[in-house]
Amino acid sequence: MQVIPLERKIFNRNGFLMSRGREGMAIKISDVRLNKIKLCFESAPIGDIPGETCAQMERFRSKVKPGMTVAITVGSRGIANIAGIVRAIADSLKTFGAAPFIVPAMGSHGGATAEGQTAVLAGYGVTEEAMGVPIRSSMAVEALGEIPGIGSDPIKLYMDRNAYHADAVFIVNRVKVHTDFHGPNESGIAKMLVIGLGKHAQAMATHAYLVNGLRRFVPLVAEAIIASGKILGALAIVEDGYDQTSILQSVDAEHILEEDARLLIRARQLMPALPFAQLDLLMIDWLGKNISGTGIDPNIVGRIAIRGEADSKPEITTICLFDLTPESHGNAIGVGIADLIPQSLADKIDRKPTYENVLTSRFLCRGAIPLTLPTDKKTVVAGLSCCGCTNPKDLRLVRIRDTLHIDEIYVSDALLAEREGCTKTEILERGIPLEFDKDGALRKIGEITQ
Repeated sequence: MQVIPLERKIFNRNGFLMSRGREGMAIKISDVRLNKIKLCFESAPIGDIPGETCAQMERFRSKVKPGMTVAITVGSRGIANIAGIVRAIADSLKTFGAAPFIVPAMGSHGGATAEGQTAVLAGYGVTEEAMGVPIRSSMAVEALGEIPGIGSDPIKLYMDRNAYHADAVFIVNRVKVHTDFHGPNESGIAKMLVIGLGKHAQAMATHAYLVNGLRRFVPLVAEAIIASGKILGALAIVEDGYDQTSILQSVDAEHILEEDARLLIRARQLMPALPFAQLDLLMIDWLGKNISGTGIDPNIVGRIAIRGEADSKPEITTICLFDLTPESHGNAIGVGIADLIPQSLADKIDRKPTYENVLTSRFLCRGAIPLTLPTDKKTVVAGLSCCGCTNPKDLRLVRIRDTLHIDEIYVSDALLAEREGCTKTEILERGIPLEFDKDGALRKIGEITQ
């Protein structure tokens, strides 16, 4: 009896019929051609950053007494123009008659050491020479009391010792969508009061309750810190989709929580996004603490990598990650969001600061080392073989520099017709191959031959 095989139809995750391709075979690197496109986001950057900062600081002139010592908090995030903003804050306070100094406001970052946190600030151009004020770095804290926790255990309150012994504390931070949880106060002034100003001790105490604890206790702890009377005020920063300073807003201490929540709404509106619901393969050139607190922003890639927390869009089958930024100082938290990495990236991971950061957050999946291949090229080969697509015409591939800079991205042909969610997109170049050197190292975005 002759057996006549039935035609097998293959559908992608969105239900679209795919051509059959070479069944059981992976797409070859030589088959991959990408198109460079520009995504247009809302943008209205501030022209004179120091001038606007000084103007915002005028709110506090009457509150500063001659000789008053003021601790200025500076965190570990890669905030645009942070050195210029902090210098303008320090200069303003000195003009008011104060004696300002800077404290590194971080939990476990910088390896949870005073020297490491000073080095993190230096990587952003925040040094004593550049700022014109001292930097006093210490992991020591003062206990401020406690508030009710969950069950019978209270949450203890802490403040950086140098900040506590100052006459006042001035908070500086960017307001943005958090990488771990969502609520009225996420990653902004309130969080800096808690996880930053409270150093490693407060980070450990708050993270002990995992995601629900962060969502519930960040505003409660922040409120208690404000009630201590030590906070002079704050300067909130909001950036647009191009990583440019869009808003500088001074805030009185008593209005920090409400203003933090208001600015978060605006930050969410300005946040960029990849305009695709589903991808077969995402290639990310860089992971880094200067890119996101999680190294890779889960809000961009849709993977949160926290047990029990749901992922969002886009839905991505396979993620290949290729390098770690020098500014991360070996801290590779977030590497576990990826599926495949090359050995060159694995070799750059310093387990001490990485594990310190991961264990402080308690989100263990984010520190898991993915499958490691000998070279970038072999990593891409593995990614193409595991992405669930066998026909280059159907391949849904995006390549990005990192999750902070997605205004210019590289997409496969199948995605050109799906550039939705942006007010405007522009095709800059077509038919770009993946380029590797003789040792199989991928030519990074920015080095791609035009």
